[in-house]
Amino acid sequence: MEDTARPATQSDHDVLIVGAGISGIGMAAHLGMKLPDLTYTILERRDDLGGTWDLFRYPGIRTDSDMHTFGYEFEPWRSENRIVSAQNIKDYLNGVIDKHDIRRRIQYGQHVVSADFRHEDARWHVVVEADGVQRKVTANWLFLGTGYYDYDQAYDAGFDFSNFEGEVLHPQFWPDDLDYAGKNVVVVGSGATAITIVPVMAQQAAKVTMLQRTPTWIRNIPSQDRIARFLRKILPEDLAYKIIRWRNIRLTDFMIKRCETHPQQVAEHLTKRAQESLGDKYREADFTPPYRPWEQRMCFIPDDDLFEAINRGKAEVVTDTIDRFEGREVVLKSGKRVPADIVVTATGLQLAMAGKIALSVEGEQVNFRDHFYYKGCMFSNIPNFSTFFGYTNASWTLRVDVVGNYICRLFAHMKATGAEIATPYLPADHRMEREEFFNLSSNYIKRSLDMLPSNGPVWPWQLGMDYLEDRKVMRATPVVDGVLRFENAHSEERRQAAE
Repeated sequence: MEDTARPATQSDHDVLIVGAGISGIGMAAHLGMKLPDLTYTILERRDDLGGTWDLFRYPGIRTDSDMHTFGYEFEPWRSENRIVSAQNIKDYLNGVIDKHDIRRRIQYGQHVVSADFRHEDARWHVVVEADGVQRKVTANWLFLGTGYYDYDQAYDAGFDFSNFEGEVLHPQFWPDDLDYAGKNVVVVGSGATAITIVPVMAQQAAKVTMLQRTPTWIRNIPSQDRIARFLRKILPEDLAYKIIRWRNIRLTDFMIKRCETHPQQVAEHLTKRAQESLGDKYREADFTPPYRPWEQRMCFIPDDDLFEAINRGKAEVVTDTIDRFEGREVVLKSGKRVPADIVVTATGLQLAMAGKIALSVEGEQVNFRDHFYYKGCMFSNIPNFSTFFGYTNASWTLRVDVVGNYICRLFAHMKATGAEIATPYLPADHRMEREEFFNLSSNYIKRSLDMLPSNGPVWPWQLGMDYLEDRKVMRATPVVDGVLRFENAHSEERRQAAE
């Protein structure tokens, strides 16, 4: 493929955003509001926006975060409903892209295959495939909003279904025409996906069994925020949203810290709530995890929907280990047999870095394990590049605004000083110890640690999981911090180095 070299100022895009999900759309909105003179384009592999919320089609798919904090800081969530469906989220995103004139900048069906940064022209050279044809585009800056899991391949738990006569499916690849009315369904798993699917399928299925190896902590919350409804009646919409959002952020922060400092009290509270909801159907073995609250992500059930399905006899939770799948049954190690016309393997995701794009700098492949996070959105020694990983203990979108504000400050500084390249510089002999940045012990994270970027013990070489602290630090610290190196591709220093 022929490369037509051009000066850095003539790149196809100032910023190339990959992914039209929550992250990519949020970044685009920040660029439009703060730096309207910059050109940007969003390349989306799928045929519609939404990312996660377009990919997953399983029954009842919904956010497991409060929408008043899941919504962007600049665009109010205008409903008292706090837990909503994927379609509600896509409707919200469509409103955002129309309001901020983003729609015309999104190109669908565009698979980014590779991207190589070259210092000589301060550009990313990006290979994009559409309809089987590849083309090359260039960009001064590359922003990946590609999420953190593999869209093409779900996690395979290694079950043997060769002797199973029923239907097997994974939530990531849900068929549009699945008929489960009057059938026995077994959902394998105990995470947010399983807990979402079970009560919805129980409305039509003969019975749905949530088969788990290990329980998860579950917390019931009202699907509607009554305080939000009240504040909207007495205050202007934007002011009400700011108050509601900040209140809910603070409440989540309090809950997380409470789980860290008083885990036993939190566990007792959650247990009591489950016992009150389930009565004589409560079984300790099914609702008492062997870990502290928020050591793995807590699952929220709106309006007791899972417990209500159990109380009606339409759903059941079974804690056991699978021995085999046989006929139309799941045979457990205990000897129990669970009827199963359909098995749903809600056993987790397969993580993937950078949307599986082949990233390189000067032709040398980027192995993210060899690079440290910088301020939670860039990486050591990778120039003109940023990406996004949300919070594991709060709404994903909160980091979108933190990162969006910071990156726009960085771009403004580069424009004002004429800098073309920005690189978080870390010397090869740094001797900095790697620390795992996840505060969760979930299996899907444990099995993917080797592919994840490194986290340092000190700022700025970290991806933090404390939104309030991140927000304060990212706003207070200057762009020029002695770590971030700024260069011009055509400077004398760069010319001499090339010679």
